[in-house]
Amino acid sequence: MSDVIDQVLPQAPAKPGGKPIRLPKRRGTAGRIGWPVYVFLGLSVVVSVFPLYYMFVIASAGATAVTSIPPRLYPGTQFFDIAAKVFDTVPFFASLINSVFVSLTIAVVSAIMCAMAGFAFAKLQFPGRNLLFLIVLLTMTVPAQLSVIPQYLIVSGLGWVDTLQAIIVPGLASAFGIFWMRQHMATTVSDELIQSARLDGANSWQLFWAIAFPVVRPAAFVLGLITFTSVWNDFMWPFIVLKSPELFTVQIALKQLQANRTIDVALAMGGSFLATLPLLVVFFFVGRRMVSGIMDGAFKG
Repeated sequence: MSDVIDQVLPQAPAKPGGKPIRLPKRRGTAGRIGWPVYVFLGLSVVVSVFPLYYMFVIASAGATAVTSIPPRLYPGTQFFDIAAKVFDTVPFFASLINSVFVSLTIAVVSAIMCAMAGFAFAKLQFPGRNLLFLIVLLTMTVPAQLSVIPQYLIVSGLGWVDTLQAIIVPGLASAFGIFWMRQHMATTVSDELIQSARLDGANSWQLFWAIAFPVVRPAAFVLGLITFTSVWNDFMWPFIVLKSPELFTVQIALKQLQANRTIDVALAMGGSFLATLPLLVVFFFVGRRMVSGIMDGAFKG
């Protein structure tokens, strides 16, 4: 190791009759991070995870855990009973399947369509490109609540009320996704590479699918994961357009658990915990891959 350090670190001039003076070793970034940083990160993790843990405590100990003094901080033994009651009260399993189908479809298609639009705005030259991109950005300033009425009128005119395509089709592209992919296309895809491929006879679709999209695939993966989470947690629009219980998404099913005048807190917390588990599974399996994909894309770019 000392030989490697001698080769990397510059050496100071030697003394008149002695050995060369070695410069002091530089400490790495890890050595400069002290224990307060790790304490702060640990506390941040505890604060972030505690609401989910307490939700499980109430769902496993019963509604009495909410009003117990001192507060109960350890799980009980009733979780599976309460979970079975959730599935008996509402069509929760069908709602989970509907949410998985809708969220996954929108996430995959939206990532590809936003990447296509980002490629067009970043690498293709056509009249009105900057104006159209400005209009896309301006739509991000409009609150989502203002688009509910015109969006419902369009969906109603197409006869899509109380169907899953009423949720899927309006979410297949987003202004944020287009902006996200446009920025990645502009910074990671080389213009010289695009020009060389076009001189070789590649058309616009080949330029996107064979050259640009592989470079920005990590960014598209992150966008898909963000979109999946957003659609999974969406309540307002599915609640407006869906009427049949067999088409409910998981968020509407949770609302049905609170339909009575008196709310069974343990039942509601059990349903909320079950609705959160799929997201935890997704992040558990793809979180490391997402981070590694971003790093690979950064180095390749």
